[in-house]
Amino acid sequence: MNYNYIAIEGNIGSGKTSLSTLLAEEYNAKLVLEQFQENPFLGKFYEDKERYAFQVEMSFLTDRYYQLKTELASGDLFQPKIIADYFINKCQIFGNTNLLDDEQKLFNSLFSIIDSSLPKPDLIVYLFLDSETLLNNISKRGRIYEQKIQKEYLETIHKNYFEYFKQLENKRILIIDTTNIDFVTNKNDYELIKNTITAEYPVGTSRVIL
Repeated sequence: MNYNYIAIEGNIGSGKTSLSTLLAEEYNAKLVLEQFQENPFLGKFYEDKERYAFQVEMSFLTDRYYQLKTELASGDLFQPKIIADYFINKCQIFGNTNLLDDEQKLFNSLFSIIDSSLPKPDLIVYLFLDSETLLNNISKRGRIYEQKIQKEYLETIHKNYFEYFKQLENKRILIIDTTNIDFVTNKNDYELIKNTITAEYPVGTSRVIL
């Protein structure tokens, strides 16, 4: 594998954790999984977004920062590569999606301080799934607090990820449509997506594979 640090991103229910786990096992990489279930405001946020948006985003920001700071700093001679199922910039993407204007300004100021102190992924992979498939995945995994997520919210997240990617410079970004790819149970599909991700791309690449 050509990259030391890969971040697998995507919308809610896109299969980030599943793919990250498969790749980490194959390449004996250090696996960093987001600990979202520990966020005490997440369930409340889905009940009342306007009231709890700032609390939930600040909680995610601090938890993600602490986890990445700890995990990325503790090098392992036998696991020199890292695969994570998120990157810290998702804090800003979701913050800009969910926060009011005055909250966004404060949040983005804090984010810029935190972001500057963390290593950046060598490659960012965004797994795209249409909103209907995402809703089906969300329903199947059965997390109670996610069942009220609306199609419009998922489409807004998609849009904000794409807009954010346009602003990033000197990054390697792959956007892969996985609507007709089952990399969990179909070995050929997994090999296809694995080979796509691990191919060599120059810095500054922004490639959409649809």
